[in-house]
Amino acid sequence: MVENYAAGEAENGDRTEEQFEHFKIVADPGQSIVRVDKFLQGHMENTSRNRIQSAAEEGSVHVNGVAVKSNYKVKPGDVVTLVLSYPPTEYEVGPEDIPLDILYRDEDVVVLNKEAGLVVHPGVGNYTGTLVNALMFLFDNLPTANGDRRPGLVHRLDKNTSGILVAAVTEESLTHLAKQFADRTTDREYIAIVWGNVEEDEGTITGNIGRSLKNRKVMSVFPEGDHGKHAVTHYKVLERLGYVTVVSCKLETGRTHQIRAHFKFIGHPLFNDEEYGGDKILKGTLFTKYKQFVQNCFDACPRQALHARRLAFDHPTTGERMEFVREIPEDMQTVIEKFRTYTQSRQE
Repeated sequence: MVENYAAGEAENGDRTEEQFEHFKIVADPGQSIVRVDKFLQGHMENTSRNRIQSAAEEGSVHVNGVAVKSNYKVKPGDVVTLVLSYPPTEYEVGPEDIPLDILYRDEDVVVLNKEAGLVVHPGVGNYTGTLVNALMFLFDNLPTANGDRRPGLVHRLDKNTSGILVAAVTEESLTHLAKQFADRTTDREYIAIVWGNVEEDEGTITGNIGRSLKNRKVMSVFPEGDHGKHAVTHYKVLERLGYVTVVSCKLETGRTHQIRAHFKFIGHPLFNDEEYGGDKILKGTLFTKYKQFVQNCFDACPRQALHARRLAFDHPTTGERMEFVREIPEDMQTVIEKFRTYTQSRQE
């Protein structure tokens, strides 16, 4: 039973958060046991087996909601889907006049300070009102890579993460910047507020990151095995506030939700990170006064407390090293000041 179809190319998943269903079929009750690549080839028009195998390698072929390899054996009743990082063709991205905090722009690049709440690229439930729509309003013919539906983007920030982001204006700058991110020659620093007292003054978190086997909307850390992709986060404690810790993070790799997943993995979820359990009181007393205090902090910063503070890269045309810094926004600063006051009053 075929339910939906729109062919498309699979692409690198490092920058992918949203996934879009392009094809779905439920194996008939009388279906014989067969490899999933051969099964899909028999049901999808104008699609080669090699193309399906490539999609499977990129994690785009799912059976019953879980990514599988080409040699998976389809059984009767299996739900087989092809999911890609961009929406089907009926969702066309168009320009929109959306205010942006632009820090720098020229004929090659644009650097901006993204506010929390702004979605970077179209996704499920957010086909308009995104950063990509705003960039398309400012620039004609933004470049895309490998059929990507996210013109100009070489990296991304989560919807509720604030901070500095660079986009490419030309094909040449897109290629140049993408290579810098791939070669890890960019320099990125994030500031986060995490639950609990991080014991070490500085350290490194290492662990493969991949989509959760239980919830496809979040990422999990897999310390061993083949699942997920290699990820490394270096951190340094900036301030200890008893119940929470302010940390500086530097990314050696750039996986989806890397900081959020890594800090949950070591037992220190980001403050008010709903998807990773940080929206609960994870450190402190059971007193009503404290519960109300934390709720006030949640209200002051109604998102995960994560900000991309600094970004440095080589200009794709001049080669000049460019560095941009934006200190943490008011919502995170308010939480820090509230915890400072609270912990000081407890010590007196």
